[in-house]
Amino acid sequence: MNHNDYISFAWEVKELEALLARIPTESVISRMGLESRLKAAREAIAKFNPLELPRKARLTFRGRPVVGSYGASAEFASKASAYFTEAFSAVVAGISENLRYMGPIPDKEKNQLLITGTAIGSFGFEFELPRLRGENTTEQIQLFQEGNKPENRPEVAMEKLEKLFQVAAEGSDDDIAELVDEIHPRAVKKASEFLDYLSEQDAWCGVEFKETVFRFGGVEQVRESAARLKSNNIKEADESFRGEFQGVLPKSRTFEFKVLDQDQILRGKVGPEIEDADVLNGILHKHLTALFHVIQVGQGRPRYTLQKMADITEQS
Repeated sequence: MNHNDYISFAWEVKELEALLARIPTESVISRMGLESRLKAAREAIAKFNPLELPRKARLTFRGRPVVGSYGASAEFASKASAYFTEAFSAVVAGISENLRYMGPIPDKEKNQLLITGTAIGSFGFEFELPRLRGENTTEQIQLFQEGNKPENRPEVAMEKLEKLFQVAAEGSDDDIAELVDEIHPRAVKKASEFLDYLSEQDAWCGVEFKETVFRFGGVEQVRESAARLKSNNIKEADESFRGEFQGVLPKSRTFEFKVLDQDQILRGKVGPEIEDADVLNGILHKHLTALFHVIQVGQGRPRYTLQKMADITEQS
């Protein structure tokens, strides 16, 4: 059973319960069939937790290597799927805040997409997202039981990847910068490599996940989107500022930093190497020199990240 099947059965249970609530208990014959269906639907989902059931996404292709909905070049389909999976794994690592600029992608083997079929209607693949396992599953079930909204990182990663394609094609530089800030520049580079491969093959794609669908309008839009995600359009630098922290929100890991002798407030985030962002609240309003990692996409607004506490020097 996958997540969509579970939702279908859950809705059937809800509808049948509503129908039975309107039928008097003495109407035994009228209730009999509905009660039988209700029992079967409840039994179908009784052994499953929705958080542990995988979601599915669809990746479809158009262009020179694709023959309508009939098929595609085996080499193209294989390489395109590999590039897409690599980008997905990088985004999962990026939102988990353990992706570095160099080295292996963390937990790559755990965050592989599984091809479960071909997409119906146009040629492509249906991917099953990684299942939640181990301690991560336990934590998320506990959140669910406590009434909080759990974060399923593979699902969030697929949403972010689809959104990245959309904003690269249709959004502003600030829209792209926001996602770069959330998922890490290296993950964005992997997404750009996927789009580069499509453009080299004169192909384009569409992504469908949950209730959202995004499709590129053609190969030219893919080329333009890939260019917007390249490193020469995403400027990265380390810049030093003299000033003072005005406030830090530990949960969201964000800060405000007032630059001395300027009417300028820098708003940024605390990097993953600083485990407890609350430590910064102990140095509020002290004159400091801080080194921030700065990311700017095109002509968009710069994004600032404090990467480690060693980048802060207190002024005497």
